[in-house]
Amino acid sequence: MQNVKISQAVVLAGGLGTRLLPLTRETPKPMVDVNGKPFLWYLLHQLKIQGISKVLLLTGYLHQKIFDYFGRGEALGLEISYSQGDVEWDTGRRLYRAFHLLDETFFLLYSDNYVNYNLAVLTEHYLAQQCLLSLLVVPKKNGNIALTSESKVACYDSKRQKEGLDYVELGFMCVNKSVVSMINDAENQSFSRILQQLADIGQLSAYLTPQQYHSISDPVRLSYTAEFLKHKKLILLDRDGTINIKAPKGSYITSAKQFEVIADNVAALASLGQIGFRFVVITNQAGLATGDLSEHQLAAIHEKMCRELAKTGVYIDAVYVAGAHWQDVQDFDRKPNPGLFLKASYDLQLCLSQTWYIGDDSRDMLAARNAGCRGLFLGSPDELTLPLQEFIDLASLNMASLTDFIAKEYNHESHGHW
Repeated sequence: MQNVKISQAVVLAGGLGTRLLPLTRETPKPMVDVNGKPFLWYLLHQLKIQGISKVLLLTGYLHQKIFDYFGRGEALGLEISYSQGDVEWDTGRRLYRAFHLLDETFFLLYSDNYVNYNLAVLTEHYLAQQCLLSLLVVPKKNGNIALTSESKVACYDSKRQKEGLDYVELGFMCVNKSVVSMINDAENQSFSRILQQLADIGQLSAYLTPQQYHSISDPVRLSYTAEFLKHKKLILLDRDGTINIKAPKGSYITSAKQFEVIADNVAALASLGQIGFRFVVITNQAGLATGDLSEHQLAAIHEKMCRELAKTGVYIDAVYVAGAHWQDVQDFDRKPNPGLFLKASYDLQLCLSQTWYIGDDSRDMLAARNAGCRGLFLGSPDELTLPLQEFIDLASLNMASLTDFIAKEYNHESHGHW
């Protein structure tokens, strides 16, 4: 089981989407327009950049419109197959009738939710828990899930009537195929019934994600999700070693006078500034906790940084600082933890799975991975562990190589390509 490599994602995409009427009168819910693309495009894009090669779409209502747009996926770099069923089929029957098309382990997604996630992290949780199914959850009052202290689901209640339901599942799951055999096809079951049965036998685990989630389930949420998914020209940056010359090991930049930019790196970033990109800095500054650096000194350093970079066309929209001690590994904001990435996402309505973070340290890449962000490493891939090597989009000792990559990828993706 520890050698599981998951390459297939299955998307439930057959519902009527009645809460989105009149938008869904002639358009299936997954194909509702979001910034000029179907919402399903964003889900497939997210899967593609995380290494998924095969997608099975479980369709029903207005199936042909989904097929006409995505086809077999050749142009997208995906292998897309379909299992078409009647509109009246519930989610359990839709999955059961596709049994012969399923891999032994696969990801299962609903087609109306979007959340920044990392499939590798969910897979690691699934393997560690040794359950038949692991799903993403977030805290929510009046949710549908109660958890044990061991990340097992103690209760799943789709009607949300029981006590202690402090979490809600997001429709992103890692599933063992044997689960599908539990479905009673004759009863046209909802898949939520199977989740309840798995919880009852201790075979349902939950990975608690700190990410906010978005939905297209009704017009209000659709509007909010469309704003979130706008492809914003923002790049996240580490500071020391990426923008400026690092202080010697064990010491800190403690004055504006000591702050010296890396000219070649800033020139490369300026090439992105010329085509409309702006920047956000996310940095650990343990000197605040050790007493080597004051808030006043740090503010002066960042004022100089923003001023000097702006002269070259590199505009810093925000600076996020983790001031915890380097020994405080539990601090949620300090990299490699993802807290500051999530704050930036919330403040700026920034979709992290569409956003790159450039850093020169393994902690930078691990933080990006933990946040569901995309990673570009300013260094040699040999400096990273194998999981991080597989995670990053590109590693280079030359910042210009990274910025050229961003420009090309943004151009491709903004025109609907991968």
